[in-house]
Amino acid sequence: MSKKYHVAVVGASGVVGRKVIQVLEERQFPVSELSLFASSRSAGQKIPFNGEEITIQELTEDALTAPIQIAIFSAGGETSKHFAPIASSNGITVIDNSSAWRMDKNIPLVVPEVNAGVLSKDDKLIANPNCSTIQSVVPLKPLQENYGIKRVVYSTYQAVSGAGRKGIDDLEQGTTSTFPYEINKTVIPQIDVFLDNGNTKEEQKMIDETRKILGVENLPVSATAVRVPIKTSHGVSINIELEKEFDIKKIREEIGNIDGVILADNPETLDYPLQSVAEDTDNVYVGRIRRDDSVENGINLFVVADNLRKGAATNSVQIAESLIARGII
Repeated sequence: MSKKYHVAVVGASGVVGRKVIQVLEERQFPVSELSLFASSRSAGQKIPFNGEEITIQELTEDALTAPIQIAIFSAGGETSKHFAPIASSNGITVIDNSSAWRMDKNIPLVVPEVNAGVLSKDDKLIANPNCSTIQSVVPLKPLQENYGIKRVVYSTYQAVSGAGRKGIDDLEQGTTSTFPYEINKTVIPQIDVFLDNGNTKEEQKMIDETRKILGVENLPVSATAVRVPIKTSHGVSINIELEKEFDIKKIREEIGNIDGVILADNPETLDYPLQSVAEDTDNVYVGRIRRDDSVENGINLFVVADNLRKGAATNSVQIAESLIARGII
């Protein structure tokens, strides 16, 4: 019999936490027992998993101990800052969905298709990247390996579910509880707060995380992050300058061969990545692959993925699967 694991989901009542539970079941992750934690407000709620009803427990410092072996956190940065070190110090492998640990030089930031090789037995706390970063670096990896990347420019089209339940409510009800303007009437070129350098925090995340995941500390990266009035799935337009000359047909082939990538790139049949198609899938859809003749060795891509799944829950579960496959846990 293959080994099974006692898994905990922290933040189980939230949008991403519930999606983690769904993905664990769908992917038949080897769970021997599932423990669910959230704040006292959600304690007592029940969530279905593998034909059972699992009761959410209140998250406390004493709760995160053996026999739990893997804990997936989706409860926000402050909760992760406090509880993740407690869990990891108790021997639990923590996979954290917040931004709390992503840029810590001692914490691996992982997209399994791109850099699972950085994982080791010493890693008891692993960071899950920003949703837009995850889907963007997947097609960048073969470009980096085969041609070298000189510069990257992102423009995002991000769904309201990236802001959680209140973001969805703003879209459906025309309210402004999360966004500064009515998102069902416009697009908003602001995600998160503005920083002193003029970037928003979301834009800076994409810049910093891309450099860390690709292992190029000074890689020139620019980003503009825009919230759009759709519920689920982010789109990212990516403009890349490569170091070497390339054949566009070869690049299509290389990107299409990536595990988990669906190539949608036939203008004649209007086949290109759509956020509606990506919704509720674990795939990264890549298309509109074409030369950018305004620069030497330039290329454009459009990339789409479900931000709640590949952009959060699924990538977290895939990290755990990678740990098992590599014999790390």
